[in-house]
Amino acid sequence: MKLLSIAVPCYNSAEYMEKCIKTLLVGGEEVEILLVDDGSTKDNTAKIADHWAKKYPTIIRAIHQENAGHGGAVNTGLLNATGLYFKVVDSDDRLQKKAYLRILEVIRKQVRSNNPVDMILSNFVYDKQGVKHKKIMQYRRYLPIDQVFTWDDIRKFPLGKYILMHSIMYRTQLIKDCQLKLPKHTFYVDNIFAFYPFPYVKTMYYVDVNFYWYFIGRDDQSVNEKVMISRIDQQMRVNRLMMQYYVKFKEEGLLESVSKNFNKYMLSDLTIITAISSIMCIRSNDPKLFEMKKELWNDLKTLDKEVYKKIRYSALGIGLNLPGKGGREIASKLYEVAQRIYGFN
Repeated sequence: MKLLSIAVPCYNSAEYMEKCIKTLLVGGEEVEILLVDDGSTKDNTAKIADHWAKKYPTIIRAIHQENAGHGGAVNTGLLNATGLYFKVVDSDDRLQKKAYLRILEVIRKQVRSNNPVDMILSNFVYDKQGVKHKKIMQYRRYLPIDQVFTWDDIRKFPLGKYILMHSIMYRTQLIKDCQLKLPKHTFYVDNIFAFYPFPYVKTMYYVDVNFYWYFIGRDDQSVNEKVMISRIDQQMRVNRLMMQYYVKFKEEGLLESVSKNFNKYMLSDLTIITAISSIMCIRSNDPKLFEMKKELWNDLKTLDKEVYKKIRYSALGIGLNLPGKGGREIASKLYEVAQRIYGFN
């Protein structure tokens, strides 16, 4: 069995995917790399994937499918994964060599333990172009380092800090067993990837290394603010699914049964995603999107009044629902401050 399966969704990625692939090959024969060509038509992504699969047949597999979006490509990667752990690396991102070798060392240790943890976490870097000092999303103040732990052992995450897809490696069988299936033709599904499986995660291990380098800088990138506003319907879809998942977990007793810390973390995560949806609507200066924002909050209220109250009357909820034009301007300024602090696009 391979130690790690890495799924790489590729859609018209010819310009940069080879740089990504080269950083993944550091793992050698212990890793399988699944290049999922998601119906690329505008360049030679498919040919590049086939070339690398032919060059490294025991490491790389090229998988071609009709376009299904980022979520559909991740689903295909998971379906084909045979490694003990599963990670998603976007085709414009990269892995850091020294950290990569350390991660593999940790996975070998998990294999020897005969009781591998459900999730391995590491840091990631906002690799923003033109910025000399990169922002690092690290968890050393909130998670035990280099030891097995549970949700009971985590410390409270501050506002704006949460676990993202770039930090995660799941035990492959766990996410297959919990039937993770991301929506097709939808951006921002990485938020579901770092949310839906969590109630099924019982044990974790945090490696304090800057493993994943998350590229930020292309004008057409999904996290670019203008692009996010143009795709606000997809962000809203993901947000509503996460609302439904949270309420489902609550009704099934999964939140409190895992731990109180876990429930607080999940609620905080949902609050942040709802805040992102809301601030994009505010930043659009489009009355139609102001209505979409209002509908989102109303939908949460209809779904579960208790959850609605906790999010709506949190610091973020209050700040994002200040009345009138002046309230929107205040929320927008606070968002700009957060941009400078966290270095996102």
